[in-house]
Amino acid sequence: MPIRKLSRREKKSLSSRVKAIKPSGIRKIFDLACAHPDGIDLSIGDPDYDIPEPIKQEGISWIERGFNSYVSTRGIPELRERLGVQLKRRNICFEDVLITAGATGSYFLAMMTLVGPGDEVLIADPYFVAYANVVIMCGGVPKLFNTYPDFTLRREEIEPLITPKTRAIVINNPNNPTGALYGIDELRMVANLADYYGFYIVADEIYERFVYDGRPFVSIGSLVGDAIVVSGFSKSAGMTGWRLGYASGPRKIIDAMATFQQYSYVCANSIAQKAAVRALDYDMQSYVDTYSTRMNLVYNGLKDRFQINKPGGAFFIFPEAPGRNADAFVKRAIERNLFIIPGNVFSERNTHFRVSFAVGEDKLRKAIAILNELADDMTPEIF
Repeated sequence: MPIRKLSRREKKSLSSRVKAIKPSGIRKIFDLACAHPDGIDLSIGDPDYDIPEPIKQEGISWIERGFNSYVSTRGIPELRERLGVQLKRRNICFEDVLITAGATGSYFLAMMTLVGPGDEVLIADPYFVAYANVVIMCGGVPKLFNTYPDFTLRREEIEPLITPKTRAIVINNPNNPTGALYGIDELRMVANLADYYGFYIVADEIYERFVYDGRPFVSIGSLVGDAIVVSGFSKSAGMTGWRLGYASGPRKIIDAMATFQQYSYVCANSIAQKAAVRALDYDMQSYVDTYSTRMNLVYNGLKDRFQINKPGGAFFIFPEAPGRNADAFVKRAIERNLFIIPGNVFSERNTHFRVSFAVGEDKLRKAIAILNELADDMTPEIF
């Protein structure tokens, strides 16, 4: 049978996965905010504090000492050992630790390890934008389970979505974009489902240090023996641009993730790893306290005009938009030079919007005033 000759256009078409992936809606708004430096940018979860000076100086000292080459794919031994000690103190179950290019790098490698064509991954809706897209990139199928209106994990929403193709569930605690902090009963429920049906838990705990109102943080890794726990230094040490994360879990999973890292990221930033050893000893509580104050400022400033759940952690609050129309509300906010993210970036719904409180109190107060004015102005007739 003769083979049809492809046209030049067909030969030069992009892969099918490109059509399935949309550019980040967060980055779209963030880029717009960057083009308007006089505005108020509440679009991105980038801590507004610089890396503490002792941590910066640690990195500088290793640059000057010539520690600028490739390092082990798994990470420098002293950082892996120190992280192992820290994880054991928190009663997190693990067999090995891998240092990665950011927590997002850990998540990508975990999905590459667990997910193949047609495999299904359960993800709470709302969710951080990378979760579903990375599953699609791996050939898998994201299946979103509902957590509205109070953003809690509920068995009746999760269990009906489980099939023989379910490979993993993703738990982000504290949650981005909602700020929800999951309690031990919710986590035990997820752990029981994973054990009964035989799928993995991938836990993104990058905001683990940022927990408010005296509530305890419980890692699902302390409840499950084979969870893959992802975290990093971007939020806790302000090292977002240094791209340093880590994953802990069963040795066979970490071994496979390390192999994928050899052929993708190669290794995490060598200087950042040396600095991170110092970061593990640095007390960041004063920074957490500042963010707790900001969270209460924003929550108390908006609660009278918006349907809103008080965050238990992370840098975000997720109010319901007037008329449950986030696009219309965000458009009006941007017209006032206030940059926030519509809920459909994180969700199948578009009823809420995300506000980052990783900025100073003066900007937050101005933002609160604008949001409240918009809420008063946007009458039902607009919708």
